[in-house]
Amino acid sequence: MNVDRNDLRKEYRLSDFPGGFVRGKYAKRIRASSNVVVLKPEVAEAFPNEEAVNEALLSLLEIARKVTKPGTSRSAKVKSAHSA
Repeated sequence: MNVDRNDLRKEYRLSDFPGGFVRGKYAKRIRASSNVVVLKPEVAEAFPNEEAVNEALLSLLEIARKVTKPGTSRSAKVKSAHSA
């Protein structure tokens, strides 16, 4: 990545970065350790903020736990819910 001297803050010099600049150098590491989820636009429109999304998902988990029979696999429940 070519960096013009004018792109750096005044307190930095190109010589401070002998290895040069690599765009996205840490992207893979951050992605692996992150739990950020991107919502579809129509889902995002339904929730005004992070708190509303978390409240809705926690309510859904609570309901799922109440109606789930012990010993039933989670993946079987998800498949049956989607096929209904």
